[in-house]
Amino acid sequence: MDLVCTTAALLAAAALRQSPAAAPAPAVSPAFTESIAGTAVSMDVVKVPGCGDVKPFFAARLEVPWELFDAFLYHLDQKAGSSTAESDAVTRPTKPYVAVDRGYGHQGWPAISMSSKGAVQFCEWLSKKTGRTYRLPTVAEWECMAKQSGVAAASMIEHAWTAADAKNASHKVGSKKADALGIADLWGNVAEWCTTADGGFCILGGSFKDKAIDPSAMKPIPETEDWNESDPQFPKSVWWLVDGPFIGMRVVTSDASPTAPAATAAPAAPAATNTEKTK
Repeated sequence: MDLVCTTAALLAAAALRQSPAAAPAPAVSPAFTESIAGTAVSMDVVKVPGCGDVKPFFAARLEVPWELFDAFLYHLDQKAGSSTAESDAVTRPTKPYVAVDRGYGHQGWPAISMSSKGAVQFCEWLSKKTGRTYRLPTVAEWECMAKQSGVAAASMIEHAWTAADAKNASHKVGSKKADALGIADLWGNVAEWCTTADGGFCILGGSFKDKAIDPSAMKPIPETEDWNESDPQFPKSVWWLVDGPFIGMRVVTSDASPTAPAATAAPAAPAATNTEKTK
């Protein structure tokens, strides 16, 4: 039996769960809203003031949701006729063999279990789509967001899904209160990929699996092979993490304006018939 998931199968998992209450309104208006051609998704982006050696930058208000990652994974923008040669050329993950949303929820839930390689390639695709250079935050940038979040251990329950109330599952992005910057789920829900000063990868922010999250004690957790170790029914892959259902991503950019509008690819010309070739 072919176990490769289709988009329809992934989306069907969401129907098994009830949607939570509508997300609270963000505390801060976004600096801009990014529309991604070929999808129904738009991404609110907020400005993050600089701190220390970190220059000001922009961060997505929400963690990357499945509907945006699906567009990347399944070439949905290409199928909609709204891709470019550059975005089509980006290497994409192999299709997952099981429902990688783990049944937590799909439409509106954070994309999870992608490897650091998958996260980097998603950023490259998003950059080609929008004309801005999107990337994973550095550890210093993530810590800069955290310092300005206004969230303390005592108020964490208002802002973060943790083991205290998450019932061992991720929840819809932005379904808890945004922080002082207007960013949601920086803490809890799913841990977020970041890049380290030596070019490696780590996660920060804690997740729905953590019993408690203390911002003052938050440390980067380095990437480890343990996140892709156990389940023989989930083939080991450079793209997916068998043991990483608590890992997701948020994108950032230093570009206030796109360098060029994302063009729509022209439809491919029909192949010549045998009759036409002999004329």
